[in-house]
Amino acid sequence: MIVLNAQILHAIAAHAESDYPHECGGMLIGKFEDDKKTVVETFPLENAREEEARHNRVLILPKDVLIAERYAREKKLDVVGYYHSHPESPAVPSQYDLEHALPVWSYVIASVIEGKVVDIFSWEMENDRSKFNEEQIEKVLSQSE
Repeated sequence: MIVLNAQILHAIAAHAESDYPHECGGMLIGKFEDDKKTVVETFPLENAREEEARHNRVLILPKDVLIAERYAREKKLDVVGYYHSHPESPAVPSQYDLEHALPVWSYVIASVIEGKVVDIFSWEMENDRSKFNEEQIEKVLSQSE
């Protein structure tokens, strides 16, 4: 399970809509707690993919992931997942997502249709990396809850 508050959902949607018609991506900063991940902050990252491919692929550079990991560590938090958008596509992992994801993290995907986010789903990868399973999202009203 992943815990997302309204501000986190809004930040993901705002990033996805502002980068439309291109894919966007970023890290999810928070805590691993028992069998759930609680996200307290998003860390938007630049899509480094060449311009003509940004509409259906996001490329996050390793140096940017390291920056996000350092940022989380400085706040005594962890990177608990990754989010990205699927312009004009459903919020389900693609084969490309499957080939590039890692177990443990949550993968939040926002479906953006005609410039507006219409769905947000979270996914967890099997430990053997064979497939994704939909992950329950617990939505809370504020940071304090």
